[in-house]
Amino acid sequence: MIEASKLTTEFGSLVFNDKIMKERLPKDIYKAVHKTIEKGTHLELDVANCVAATMKEWAIENGATHFTHWFQPMTGLTAEKHDSFISPTEDGKIIMEFSGKELVKGEPDASSFPSGGLRATFEARGYTAWDPSSPAFIKDGSLYIPTAFCSYGGEALDKKTPLLRSMEALSNEAVKMMRLLGYEDVNRVNTTIGSEQEYFLIDKDFYKKRKDLLLTGRTLIGAPASKGQEMEDHYFGVIKPKVSAYMHDLDEELWKLGIPAKTKHNEVAPSQHELAPVFETANIAVDHNQLTMEVMKKVADKHNYACLLHEKPFEGVNGSGKHNNWSICTDTGINLLDPGKNPGENIPFLVFLMSVIAAVDEYAPILRLSVASAGNDHRLGGNEAPPAIISIFVGDELAEVLKAVEAGEAYKAVGKSQMTMGATVLPHFTKDNTDRNRTSPFAFTGNKFEFRMPGSSVSVANANIVLNTAVAEEVAKLYAKLSAYSGNELKEKVKEVLKETLLAHKRVLFNGNGYTDEWVEEAAKRGLPNLKALPDCMPYWISDESIDLFTRHGIFTKEEIYSRYEILLENYSKSIHIESLTMQEMIRKDLTEGLVAYEKDLSKEIVQKKSLLDGDCCALELGVLKSLDKSSAEMGKALSKLFEDTKKAEGMTEALETASYYESTVLADMDELRKYADEAEALIPEKYLSYPTYGEMLFSLR
Repeated sequence: MIEASKLTTEFGSLVFNDKIMKERLPKDIYKAVHKTIEKGTHLELDVANCVAATMKEWAIENGATHFTHWFQPMTGLTAEKHDSFISPTEDGKIIMEFSGKELVKGEPDASSFPSGGLRATFEARGYTAWDPSSPAFIKDGSLYIPTAFCSYGGEALDKKTPLLRSMEALSNEAVKMMRLLGYEDVNRVNTTIGSEQEYFLIDKDFYKKRKDLLLTGRTLIGAPASKGQEMEDHYFGVIKPKVSAYMHDLDEELWKLGIPAKTKHNEVAPSQHELAPVFETANIAVDHNQLTMEVMKKVADKHNYACLLHEKPFEGVNGSGKHNNWSICTDTGINLLDPGKNPGENIPFLVFLMSVIAAVDEYAPILRLSVASAGNDHRLGGNEAPPAIISIFVGDELAEVLKAVEAGEAYKAVGKSQMTMGATVLPHFTKDNTDRNRTSPFAFTGNKFEFRMPGSSVSVANANIVLNTAVAEEVAKLYAKLSAYSGNELKEKVKEVLKETLLAHKRVLFNGNGYTDEWVEEAAKRGLPNLKALPDCMPYWISDESIDLFTRHGIFTKEEIYSRYEILLENYSKSIHIESLTMQEMIRKDLTEGLVAYEKDLSKEIVQKKSLLDGDCCALELGVLKSLDKSSAEMGKALSKLFEDTKKAEGMTEALETASYYESTVLADMDELRKYADEAEALIPEKYLSYPTYGEMLFSLR
């Protein structure tokens, strides 16, 4: 346990961070590494050798015996191959070695990772390349080196490479714009992220008895518990002692790894919780979120919990998301999304705000795709998460600012008002100029945007790749319209261009309730897309507009775009296929066994009771038996249909057609089968079931 007084020294104690480098590396080597990180310059071999030797000594001092190039392939998870530092000597002993070449480049087998047709199976060679902008760390006795992953031909096979490209693209365009606006000292613009992570904790013994949770991450059958979240008593409620102990240990493990875990609380659904970190540079934040999900599961295991990161592990209660808080800041300390005291006169803010508005409107379909998955599509659109329709909430103050822009008038800033609560003992405090909107997919929250659509289990790299690139494109468009002007002429032209951009894209602005049917109708009138599932989004990914966007900014090649098209569709179809097979097995083996046993015992009870009693009796028992028999008959029909339709899907070959069939037919079959299975389960006593029920899983945590 880390003592509170030692927290400042223990934080990042397992990270080869800037402080360690500054202390241990020669000055010239330290400067060279920083030049590589800040300006993207090539790292010379002698510098890499010095860094590697220093990194090895530090790692060994902290108990590491191995090193690994840690990367993020297109599986959505992380990957690692461990090599020891040992090198045999002629006298039968060993020395500990780690070279600059080993630090900078690794060679994993690329053939078994998803490539979407970029590589044939026999073309096995791939490369991992050190990312010096994300610090190495020690975990489980190994030195972990964050790396990018590419094929032998140089194609990106991971999520880090295009993320770094998108960050650079946005920085390049933003720096040009800032210098045009008179900020000559700006040399780099960074995107920053804070990823709030929602999750469920359930008893590990229950988890092990659920085939659906083990194999798919979500419950495929399960009658609702008598109580759900309707009492609204779990959100921000008192954290149970055992859960609190888990959260405490989780914080400590994350802090050692330099992950700035900040906030923890109970979420809306029973057994649901949230962790939120402090903002970090996008690349590091993505790495840290991947690491956070892994550590969450490992710490849960030690506490006899299972940590569920699926977007919809339980029907009838809220699912889990990962809110992506996104902002852009200059290397001189300016937050470009901070309105300041007078947002109507803050030209950089208005330029970048308008760029974001245009980007979200123009590229809504691929932004929607960036968060689409078989799991997250269950969550989006319910009265618990943003709808699948992408819109932007800007709040009252910015709405007024934008009205002034549209009207070509000066905005009159409204002063901050004092909040009073009617009791003199309570303090007065400054009230924010706008409310928050939990129903908005993309909401402005003071000095950042909160993209609320990403699912809890996915890497946030995808969403930020699209967001960075789309905003870079819109900044570039504005720059092209303004670059010929300067001085007062530029100021007037900025007003004209901002108004023009707002008029073209204001349809995406919506401050109301995103959950209503009225909004769905209104969004359709505005021409906003309502893409409910991943297959609906995929044609937009390979459209000419999308290919032009990503290739022009150097984020993806055309081949890389098509490879991701194939990977996403294949993953989607495989996920639902596994769910279908698992559901069929659970119905046939687990639920049917309990159903038949209960029907048998109930029938015996009815026969015995009728033999002992005169007249009408057994009304309750007969009613239950008839209901079970009816549900059983319907369940049999639905099971047969699911089996046949899944077999049909297995024979399909075209990727989009297959995914669409799984979404429209197989998932519909599963929903129908579940309806009757849950009806039956609700009538069967728990002692007859071989798996734990919703009531046990959601309300048993001590």
